[in-house]
Amino acid sequence: MSEPPRPLPVRKQDMLHRFEDDVDAWVSTASLDGTPYLMPLSFLWSNDTLLLSTSVTNPTARNLQANPQVQLAIGQVRDVIHIAGTAAITDITETEGDSFATKAGFDPRPLPNYPFFRITPTKIQTWREVNELKDRVLMDKGIWLV
Repeated sequence: MSEPPRPLPVRKQDMLHRFEDDVDAWVSTASLDGTPYLMPLSFLWSNDTLLLSTSVTNPTARNLQANPQVQLAIGQVRDVIHIAGTAAITDITETEGDSFATKAGFDPRPLPNYPFFRITPTKIQTWREVNELKDRVLMDKGIWLV
């Protein structure tokens, strides 16, 4: 028997907790010709955005520079956070860099050609079971609904 659906404020709190505790997200990008690419990357939630870093020679970085539309998934199939957003290469603060390095267990700042990408969410959905699908959207068009 599944649990009753969580109210939206509880789902948002659970999501923010996962953003703090989870380390990696599945990052889905596409090249300009539409070729998809899926890669796990570490992330940091900072100021309502996600920070990622990867080498400029990797397909993920090349795709994000050519086509900034991105989708990410965090969690398990029966406890998922699905994020659609846009990416841009960004400067980060020292605090963000330190936090990313601590959380990810790796610091890309001293590495050449390892930019940070700031993902600005446009839509965030979260659900555990089918009974949460109806109200799964927490953010739409960049605006929190909760």
